[in-house]
Amino acid sequence: MDPLIFLFLGSGLFLGWALGANDAANVFGTAVGTRMVRWRTAAIICSVFVILGAVISGAGASQTLGRLGAISALPGAFMTALAAAVSVWLMIRGGLPASTSQAIVGAIVGWNLFAGQPTDFGVLGEIVSTWVICPLLSGVIAVILHMAMRAVGNRLRLHLLTVDALTRYALILAGAFGAYALGANNIANVVGVFIPARPLPDIQLGGVMIDSTHLLLLLGGVAIASGVITYSRGVMMTVGGTLGRLSASKALVAVVAQSIVLFLFASKGLESWLVAHGLPRIPLVPVSSSQAVVGAIVGISLLQGLAGIRWGVLARIVAGWLTTPVTAGIICFIGLFFLQNVFGLTVK
Repeated sequence: MDPLIFLFLGSGLFLGWALGANDAANVFGTAVGTRMVRWRTAAIICSVFVILGAVISGAGASQTLGRLGAISALPGAFMTALAAAVSVWLMIRGGLPASTSQAIVGAIVGWNLFAGQPTDFGVLGEIVSTWVICPLLSGVIAVILHMAMRAVGNRLRLHLLTVDALTRYALILAGAFGAYALGANNIANVVGVFIPARPLPDIQLGGVMIDSTHLLLLLGGVAIASGVITYSRGVMMTVGGTLGRLSASKALVAVVAQSIVLFLFASKGLESWLVAHGLPRIPLVPVSSSQAVVGAIVGISLLQGLAGIRWGVLARIVAGWLTTPVTAGIICFIGLFFLQNVFGLTVK
C-alpha cells in the first residue's frame, strides 16, 4: 500500500480529531461540567459509542455526501477535508461558532466548481434544508420532553436525593446515546469525501470481509475518539459551565433532544420504515450537533418567554453558521489550484 495514502487521509483524520475534541462537549459537557460524571468515565463511554455509531450506522449520511460530489482523486479529497478543517479553525479563532457539517458541504461545492463538475442542487437543497430543520426539530423535541418530564415529576414527587441519582444515570445513558448518534451522523464529515476514491483495500479477517468503506468508517471513528480522549476535557468543562445556567433537568433534555435529532438523520432503518408506510422520509445527511443543541436550548428558553433568549449571542451563532461553508468553499478552490498547478497533483 502506498504510504502517501495515509498522508492524504491525514486531513480527514485531523478533522475527525477536531470534531471529537469539540463536539464531545455537546453530549457529555453537562454531565462533566456539573461534576455529575467524571471526565475519564465520560471520555471512555463517549469514545466507545462514537466508534460503534460510526461503524454500524455511519454509511447512510456518508453516501449522501458522495452524491453531492464524487471526489475520485485522493489529492482532491485530501484538500476538501483540509479546507473544511481549516475553515472550522479560522471560525473558532475569530470567535464564531463553526459546524463541521456545513464546512465539509462548502468544501465539496468548492471542489465541484474547480473540477467543473455539476453540483446536484437536489442533494444540496436537501442538505441545506436540514440546517433549518435540525435546530427547529431539536427545539420542538426539547419542549415536548421538558413538559413530559415536568408532568412526571409533579406526579411522582421524588426525594431530591433520588432525583439527583436518577439524573446522574440519565446523563450517562443520554451521553452514550448521543455519542453513538454523533458517530453515526458526523462520521460522514470525516471520511465521506474519501469513500468514492476507495483508498484502502478490502481485507478479510477469518470468514468476515471488511470493505474499504467500513475500514474508513472505523478509522474515522477512532480519529474522533482520539479527539475525545486527548483534548475534550477543557471544552467539556466550558460547555458544562455554560449549560449549567439551565437546571439539571433542562440540560438533560437538551442533550437528549440533540441526540435524537442526530440519530434521526442517520438511521437507514427509520428511512426505510417511513418510505414503506408512504410517509415523508428523513434525509440521511450529516447535521451539526452544535445546531441541534442550540435549537434545544432555544426551545426550552422560549418556555420562559422571549426575554429568556440572548438574542445577540444567537445572532452571532447564526453568522458563524452562514460564514463557515462559504469560507470552506473558497479555501478548497484556492488549495486545489495550488495542488494542481504548483505541486502537479491530479485533483479531479
